[in-house]
Amino acid sequence: MASAQGRLVVANNSYDERDYLGQHAAGRLAWWDGEGAWETLEESPFIEVSAKTSPGSAAEYGDTLYALGWDRLSVILRVLHGGQWRRYRLPFGSHAWEHTWNTEWMRIREVQTERYLMDAFGIFYDLSVLTYGGHVWGIRPIASHLRVVPDLVHWRGMLVLAGDQTDNATGQPQSGLWFGDVDDLWSWGRPAGWGALWRDQPLARGEASDPFLMTGFGPGTLHLANAGEGAAWFELEVDPLGDGDWHVLEKLTVPPGGYRAHVFPEGFGAHWLRVRTVSDCTATAVVHYR
Repeated sequence: MASAQGRLVVANNSYDERDYLGQHAAGRLAWWDGEGAWETLEESPFIEVSAKTSPGSAAEYGDTLYALGWDRLSVILRVLHGGQWRRYRLPFGSHAWEHTWNTEWMRIREVQTERYLMDAFGIFYDLSVLTYGGHVWGIRPIASHLRVVPDLVHWRGMLVLAGDQTDNATGQPQSGLWFGDVDDLWSWGRPAGWGALWRDQPLARGEASDPFLMTGFGPGTLHLANAGEGAAWFELEVDPLGDGDWHVLEKLTVPPGGYRAHVFPEGFGAHWLRVRTVSDCTATAVVHYR
């Protein structure tokens, strides 16, 4: 839990196969203004709630709160700024993190002065402390990893990562502390992952997906599937700077009951991407970064 902008925000990460199958919805993100009833923001599992206040007055620099969660589509990053929420999506680094026991360890921490590190589903990210115009600028992936990192801290100029694993296969415990520099993480492995924007979701004409992070990843492919009986039309949009200024990159058509892949050109990049419907349809949209 954390408090910001006159609200207390709490998260619950309960999740198992029943949630995945749509039979259960135990996870929550909720907030309270101290007087009225609690308001549920998401009926999906959320892991970390972290408020970041920059040096100086909150009025001048802002007072941003991040909430990190997920559903069966992809990772969810919600950002509270100026009393307003924005919702973004990030890729999964591994499906090994989806069990409640593993998701307890996702973290957002200050690791150097005014520099924040986010660990989400097997990917480390740089996370900006500042939010301009309500938009998140500067988030970028650093590296993929498989090791569970229960917590991390900046101590005496070093980044310290904790470990609490046991290894039944070899008998060698993997608990302990790792000491290094934040920039060492860039050598741990190129960030890669995948995530969905929609999965067999009924959509109305003009409906747009949540923004999905694109910057900092390698070559990517968008997979589109149309479960309807008629052709479906989509617009692929990009936000190059992360300031909410969207532009149409491609117009795509998917035949009835059909599938289409769009491969992004080598070296192409934008901060966020999203898909918008041009017709009523039931669609699936999945992004893969390799």
